[in-house]
Amino acid sequence: MVRSELIQKLAAERPDLQLETMEAVVDAVFDAITDTLARGGRVEIRGFGAFVAKTRQARTGRNPRTGDAVAITEKRVPTFRAGKGILARLNEKL
Repeated sequence: MVRSELIQKLAAERPDLQLETMEAVVDAVFDAITDTLARGGRVEIRGFGAFVAKTRQARTGRNPRTGDAVAITEKRVPTFRAGKGILARLNEKL
């Protein structure tokens, strides 16, 4: 599912709200998650999962075409850990 499909689905479930309103709500949620991660915080949605920004250490990589060593700087990357509710729902058919 992409962002526009999410907005369409939510708007279909709430016909009393306009599409533009639903788009603003989705944008606000994504902005809040992004801002919290940028500040080093953790975003936990009960039953769904948690988003955390982890730091990847600087390292030396290789250019796959030439084999030359390439310095890769330290960076922060978002990670997601699924909650019990979503894991149970994903595995209920197995």
